[in-house]
Amino acid sequence: MDGSPQKIEISGDLLTIERVAAVAREKVRVELSQQPEVRQRICASRKLLEEKLEQGEIIYGVNTGFGGNVRFLIPQEDLAHHQENLFQYMICGTGALLPEDAVRASILLRANALAKGYSGVRLIIIEKLLDLLNQGITPLVPRYGSVGASGDLIPSSYIGRVLLGQGEVSYRGQKMPARDALRQAQLEPIELEAKEGLALVNGTTVMTGIGSLVLHDGTYLSLLGLACASVALEALQGTDDPFLEIIHRLKNHPGQMRAAAICRRLLEGSQYVRNLDEIRERIGRKRRQREQEGIAHSDEAIQSPYSLRCVPQGLGPMLDALEEHRAIFEREINSVNDNPLLDPSQGRVYHTGNFYGGYIARALDSWKIDLATMGNWLHALMAILVDDKFSNGLPPNLVSNPGLLSGFKAVQLSLTSLVCALRHLANPSMIHSLPTEQYNQDMVSLGTHSAVTAMDMTQILQDATALLLITLFQGIDLRGGPASLGQGNREIYEVIRSQVQFVDQDRVLDGDIARVVELIRKRLIKVPEA
Repeated sequence: MDGSPQKIEISGDLLTIERVAAVAREKVRVELSQQPEVRQRICASRKLLEEKLEQGEIIYGVNTGFGGNVRFLIPQEDLAHHQENLFQYMICGTGALLPEDAVRASILLRANALAKGYSGVRLIIIEKLLDLLNQGITPLVPRYGSVGASGDLIPSSYIGRVLLGQGEVSYRGQKMPARDALRQAQLEPIELEAKEGLALVNGTTVMTGIGSLVLHDGTYLSLLGLACASVALEALQGTDDPFLEIIHRLKNHPGQMRAAAICRRLLEGSQYVRNLDEIRERIGRKRRQREQEGIAHSDEAIQSPYSLRCVPQGLGPMLDALEEHRAIFEREINSVNDNPLLDPSQGRVYHTGNFYGGYIARALDSWKIDLATMGNWLHALMAILVDDKFSNGLPPNLVSNPGLLSGFKAVQLSLTSLVCALRHLANPSMIHSLPTEQYNQDMVSLGTHSAVTAMDMTQILQDATALLLITLFQGIDLRGGPASLGQGNREIYEVIRSQVQFVDQDRVLDGDIARVVELIRKRLIKVPEA
């Protein structure tokens, strides 16, 4: 990541999506803030818990059972075992493992939530979570198990138990028992005290960690989508008239105006785009000539298909949505999202529902619609490019010898397959709530389902974008090459062509596609901002 900080301090208040990505992917070092008030808050919350227990106050999940077992009281001598026992019965997740960056993001957000100073944990709990990040010890966490109601109980248990030396981790490129990794990193397992197990598992941090990376990638993919549309405009020799600033100021949506401005930057200096006034004049001349010949139609039109003409109106909403989702996520990232809470300023224990993932589920379900819409847009552009009935003079399937050669025929099939998958996954998760856990969790958010499906859709859209980029620049080379491209698109052309050569004969393309996907994942394709 360009411009990553050398170190990030957490205090419960200052994390952003970019900082989450820097820690999760670039492994930037994390430390607990040195501000005295941050540590004082944490210690004061812990002290309040201890005082309440000494006074015999009944506190959910500390000296009561969990969930539907709340009516059972836990003896004082069993409080520590009660917390550690969470990491026995909660370990029942299934499915493929979450990616390393998703787990690292989750660890960071759990530490940041505890650093707010309302969770009643000791400082050592936060410090040990940060040790996992800084030493590169990543718990192995299956993707299924959370319903996003009392937060991400099961996946968070796979993370929390590592502090006790339990479970399995990835460390220095190897899978190994957590206890061995801690020993090699010269870290000691800890023993939990009252409430600390619950504080480690009860919250929205897995869904929010995954979703933060989804939105971080989505910001870049939305820019690449605008780049694809602007290159398509050049490959198809459309008119850039629909991108004029006045048009979008009249509609008055910020995302639409910004999308149009980005396309104008990409197209600046293009010799491929056509002037609308010249098109009108040419159509007029041909019309007069054809009227004399008794022909009642023109072979040119003054308006392009919607996939070219309505790019700012269709993809601009994604830019606005990203800003809205960012605000929601960054509030959640810096929130107290567990239960119960201990407020030393008021001397009170609050029994809450802050662990409920409704905001995250709703934002990600909405974002999944945008990801599918982007896929639909890429599919529409591909369909025009490979069909000589619509491609304004390009050969069928973008190959110089059609018939003998099939060119990009199968590439279109592959893209269609991906877009169908996007549409399927775009179905909302949160509406599928089912009561569970003795009807204690009778309404669940399914925020982690939203996050995991949005993560899958992000990967699929990266692949789809790679397919279209390769196809677009095949069209540009058949049209006349990069010299006539707009400056921004010419720079993108050079990056793609550094990995994928012009297809003059049918050949295996999966390696080419993989290389372009890697360019996308590493953000090596630069798209100028408005």
